[in-house]
Amino acid sequence: MMEVVLANLPALQVLLPLLTAPICFLVRKNGIAWLLAFVATLGSFVVAINLFEQVSNEGVLSYTMGGWEPPWGIEYRIDELSAFVLMLVSGIATVTLAFARKSIAKEIAPQSFALFYTALLLCLAGLLGITITGDAFNLFVFLEISSLSSYILISFGKDNRALTASFQYLIMGTIGATMLLIGIGFLYMMTGTLNMADLAARLPEVMDTNTVRAAFAFIIVGLSIKLALFPLHIWLPNAYGYAPSTVTVFLAATSTKVALYALLRFIFTIFGVEFAFGEMPLQFILIFLSVLAVFSGSLTAIFQTNIKHVLAYSSIAQIGYMMIGVALISVAGLSAGILHMFNHAIMKGCLFMALGCVYYRHGSARIEDFKGLGKTMPLTMAAFVVGGLGLIGMPLTAGFISKWYLVMAALEHGLAGAVIIFSVLAGSLLAVAYIWRVVEAAYFQAPGNDEKVEAPMALLIPTWALALATIYFGIDTQLSVGAATQAAESLMGGTP
Repeated sequence: MMEVVLANLPALQVLLPLLTAPICFLVRKNGIAWLLAFVATLGSFVVAINLFEQVSNEGVLSYTMGGWEPPWGIEYRIDELSAFVLMLVSGIATVTLAFARKSIAKEIAPQSFALFYTALLLCLAGLLGITITGDAFNLFVFLEISSLSSYILISFGKDNRALTASFQYLIMGTIGATMLLIGIGFLYMMTGTLNMADLAARLPEVMDTNTVRAAFAFIIVGLSIKLALFPLHIWLPNAYGYAPSTVTVFLAATSTKVALYALLRFIFTIFGVEFAFGEMPLQFILIFLSVLAVFSGSLTAIFQTNIKHVLAYSSIAQIGYMMIGVALISVAGLSAGILHMFNHAIMKGCLFMALGCVYYRHGSARIEDFKGLGKTMPLTMAAFVVGGLGLIGMPLTAGFISKWYLVMAALEHGLAGAVIIFSVLAGSLLAVAYIWRVVEAAYFQAPGNDEKVEAPMALLIPTWALALATIYFGIDTQLSVGAATQAAESLMGGTP
């Protein structure tokens, strides 16, 4: 029995949340729905850990659906990068579900709880499917599953502006998905296959055609919308700002990370380094837009009054750091980008959970409501400070490690490297400015009420789990740096 389970772990990775989602909806009992959702996400996390260990020990895993061999059948393909992202997404989902039960009680109507868990599990299944599939069209299908459920999740926000934010995301997401589908259609027209490994093998014969160049452009722009790369980020601030706290935590820590994964998969695995960065001018475009993202996101964050919007614009800047690493076209740069993807998910999850704790007690995430919280909610604000220090890139935090590796990678690139290093340092200083605004209000301004109103332990425990992870991965980097480096080496195919 155990051998059968182990042999079908790739299928279980997606099936656990996908099959549990409709059960949650049918059950309708809030406690049972939450328990089912939590067990499903925890099971997915255990499966992801097992797959990560298998890939580390045995190399790339291929799982064929229904016994149909690729490229004719649909293949789940797990390599170093996909195993790393599967573990990240399912781990964040597990911590988020632990946080969700208490948090949504204050932000969502009780009759909507079962639907909420159903949508969250569908979103998780979509994100895991994007990461594990080896089929380009399947990637699009899973992208739509995650996107449609995301629109529903955002619309659960109490503020009426959540509906507008959800609709705006729907419009932008539909444009992005349509462009991705057109690009995949062009590739199929030229090669007759949708299997990613088969696409990579067949594309060189038709690479010097306008159809393939058009496919590349459509796919890059479409996924950049999903990634919220500047200037295609307009859906993100309001989506994060008006969604329920649990939804903001989950989307901020996973959605854009999986979009980055999909972008890396198309650029490096399917089109290849020589085409993407040689024949096509992708490097200059990515560096230019990423540097703009760092400055525009950080500067805009400074002037926000809602802390959710502060952190949302900060995410735009952090996406810029990740894409700078990708644009360096080296194992060191790509490792730094993947590492920052991992570290940012943990840090931003911690920060949004801390905001969720404040919202639970005060019903607001505006900066004026943070006055004196260092005294009245000391554990919550301490976790926020830890996440904020990571975002700045202070030593002994995860953020320092990824920014350090990014700077080291940039040193090899002359004038472009100097611009990148300046951007990283300037972006960190700007992060000090917007994080300090919150710290100043919490610790240096008097509270309206001196009574301690700390968040419940059900919220503090998952928040501090991510806060401690922010510190841990700033000290012990064996897992994060090792996995990111292996993934980068695999993507670059031996290119130094």
